[in-house]
Amino acid sequence: MSHQNVLILDFGGQYNQLIARRVRDLGVYCEIIPFRKATVEKIREYSPIGLIFTGGPNSVYAENAPQIDPAVLSMGVPVLGLCYGCQLIAHTLGGKVETAPAREFGKTATHFNTTSPLFTDLPEEATTWMSHVDYVGKLPEGFESIAHTDHCPVAAMQNLDKKIFGFQYHPEVEHTQNGSKMLRNFLYNVCGAVGDWSMKDYCNTAIAQVREKVGDGKVLLALSGGVDSSVVAKLLSKAIGNQLTCIFVDHGLMRKNEGDEIEAVFGNGDINFVRVNAEDRFLGKLAGVSEPEKKRKIIGEEFIRVFEEEAKKIGKVDFLAQGTIYADVVESGSGDAAVIKSHHNVGGLPDYVDFKEIIEPLRLLFKDEVRALGRELGLPDYLVNRQPFPGPGLAIRVIGEVTKEKLDVLRDADFIFRDEIAKAGLDKSVHQYFAVLTNMRSVGVMGDFRTYDYTLALRGVTTSDFMTADWARIPYEVLDKVSVRIVNEVDHINRICYDITSKPPATIEWE
Repeated sequence: MSHQNVLILDFGGQYNQLIARRVRDLGVYCEIIPFRKATVEKIREYSPIGLIFTGGPNSVYAENAPQIDPAVLSMGVPVLGLCYGCQLIAHTLGGKVETAPAREFGKTATHFNTTSPLFTDLPEEATTWMSHVDYVGKLPEGFESIAHTDHCPVAAMQNLDKKIFGFQYHPEVEHTQNGSKMLRNFLYNVCGAVGDWSMKDYCNTAIAQVREKVGDGKVLLALSGGVDSSVVAKLLSKAIGNQLTCIFVDHGLMRKNEGDEIEAVFGNGDINFVRVNAEDRFLGKLAGVSEPEKKRKIIGEEFIRVFEEEAKKIGKVDFLAQGTIYADVVESGSGDAAVIKSHHNVGGLPDYVDFKEIIEPLRLLFKDEVRALGRELGLPDYLVNRQPFPGPGLAIRVIGEVTKEKLDVLRDADFIFRDEIAKAGLDKSVHQYFAVLTNMRSVGVMGDFRTYDYTLALRGVTTSDFMTADWARIPYEVLDKVSVRIVNEVDHINRICYDITSKPPATIEWE
């Protein structure tokens, strides 16, 4: 795809994907590569208009700390180093990085030289997000300090002639005031960005690329009904129509009405849509199982078996489509990049389907971009804005053994919770919300009768990246409506609790 490109060199920082998302939000395409692969030759292959060095956990002067070829800083490509990246620039070009007399963590009052092109039209004072033990004690030749704090004389630096800049703080996080504007100034004022990255262009280009690649071939997709697979299915259907076959394995562990909603969108005859109703099969395998990890493995393995059986009925296909997104690629690691997690969509290809090639049209997109593409393709909001949902479905939101009765109870209760959140207009500000059926029963009273029924937990969180999350402050009156409705409308629940634990120390899901 023909776009201006910014290259982000990954030095192991925790905010690397967030940097990329901020850059793309500003209308500029970017990619992340491990620092060890960032040779001059490799960088030239991308023809970038700018380079961004990320943060990282190391000290630049430590043995085996990540380094960069000094020639990269002589390519004439504008460079912005963030935190470790800033220190690395100083260290590489002859400056001195040393242990700071006072460490800075969190929100820090910072003073700026607004004559710098990076701080154009911004205030002289603002709060930045610091996270460092070391700092630049001596600037490299040709550099000047353009920001400082009470304890950090070089909170930002620049060499205007070479177009090399460094921020000791993190402009990509929300806690840094005007951070996005600073990144925009680097991209547009220094790198000469024109803002040619849009989802409409991506959509048209991706459809054309799929048509060219597939030709008159056949494509097979495992359609889970999640955002990623739904967007892939819609894009492929627009590109190749009934050359696509989608297999939707309904394992009976989905939320209320979801299976029918998926079929309503994709079972209209535009593509070959196969729905496999396998609830009894999955529940049979899960009978008597209460350990969360064992439940996950059983569901994953059984899904493969069902998909394999259905795929064999179809016979040979030319392409297997997957909903791999850019976060999966980055997190799974490549080359010398650290592996954060191994993702099911990245790595080895399944050997149970007879196909010659894989196709991943979302491989370059982050989750928010996938949602934007879904809207561009005309998918309904209930699919595009679908709440994050674990692969094992409600099986890990039913604590303990999974039964049909428990699933039906949870489905109804969860539906009411989500319905009232939407009615209250909180479905945009609360980023994930769901119900969990605990394995605990407690005494209650309804009318003149004593009850002994399940306790239901409600979970709501706010987050920018799902790496950390805060429990959502849902108004009491909304929680009260949810509680009254569930107890009155759903059998076998007589007590409701609200989870007020953040991540960390808790995770978002209970199992």
